[in-house]
Amino acid sequence: MKFHSISRRAQSEMVIDITRLLNRRMQARLPTGVDRVSLEYVRYFGGRSTALVRFYGQWIELNRRSSERIFDALLSPDEHIKTLARKVVSRAFPCSIGRHFSSSQYLFNTGHSGLENIQYTHRLQRSGLKPLFFVHDLIPITHPEYCRPGESERHRARINTMLKTGHGIIANSAATLNDLTAYAQTHGLPLPPTTVALLAPAQFPKPVTNIPLNKPYFVMLGTVESRKNHWLMLQLWRQLIEQFGDAAPRLVIIGQRGWECENVVDLLERCEVLKGFVFEYSSCSDSELVSWLHHAQALLFPSFAEGYGMPLMEALSIGLPVIASDLPAFREISGDIPAYVDPLDGRRWRELIIEYAKPQSQERLNQCQRMVGFSAPTWTAHFEQVEAFMDRFSFAPY
Repeated sequence: MKFHSISRRAQSEMVIDITRLLNRRMQARLPTGVDRVSLEYVRYFGGRSTALVRFYGQWIELNRRSSERIFDALLSPDEHIKTLARKVVSRAFPCSIGRHFSSSQYLFNTGHSGLENIQYTHRLQRSGLKPLFFVHDLIPITHPEYCRPGESERHRARINTMLKTGHGIIANSAATLNDLTAYAQTHGLPLPPTTVALLAPAQFPKPVTNIPLNKPYFVMLGTVESRKNHWLMLQLWRQLIEQFGDAAPRLVIIGQRGWECENVVDLLERCEVLKGFVFEYSSCSDSELVSWLHHAQALLFPSFAEGYGMPLMEALSIGLPVIASDLPAFREISGDIPAYVDPLDGRRWRELIIEYAKPQSQERLNQCQRMVGFSAPTWTAHFEQVEAFMDRFSFAPY
């Protein structure tokens, strides 16, 4: 089994809501950043937890043996999970009708899944479970213009559920917690006990020595959506190509296409000037990703809003310089290491891209020197923080 198991709190039973993870795997969808966090919670707590699956309004708790099997399948990317999921869920379904959970059990919901439904709140209030929620960001509320129509209302419902029913809330950054606190105060809602536990970057394999491109290039990593500001970068790249011709640096965009990004897609698919200079990859393996990052001039991260910034953390963890928007979450997790720019300051972005593309860029070298001694967060430290947070409830019940 791939679970992390420790003796501390071994007597406490926990329930992990895996509905989102299971649904996405059943649909063969690639894991998002939210999913990767949820998988780490399965890996760490799975050995002392049972799995909860919500199906057509019914809450189905799998027994220990079935939970272990489904947890293991979720942690195994090549595992064929559909047959197993149908088998264990159908077997547990009759036993779950009218099921009342023990009041001593913690419930982890780390993916915001289902929290927009009023039935979730009603079920929690009847169950006696002690919910521990993970809040990734409040962007649909603070920046609704970057999200799907209706997502702001849905996310308000999720956050309201966390605040009204949560036994505790874990935030990925102080910036996210500040947004949550401000929201609770503005709307007169209670704020349960909270903690901040930073997220660890992926553990990449060693990069290959062969350079993927024979020209200087930059990387943008993350879902292609309006909030990530790809449009500005593509406009700048068109200017660079027109000015420098074949000597212009290349841009590598790695990430799935998201929502309301038609202008970006038009440029990627129909702009002849960008062809041969801008390369788009919807996905790649960890070995391919680390090679792209390792040989790049810098990671470009011009987002308008972020709750954390995993690509930034992944870049710094392997020694790659970063040019990023000046956001509170970025400052929190990386200090003064990156080159910070206002996400709308196209002129400054252009200047830095030209500078960092130089073979002996002094500004790039300065950032590399600022990186000396940088230590990325670890999942060990993350879960030590979570365990300490849970231990507080043993002495001061909420």
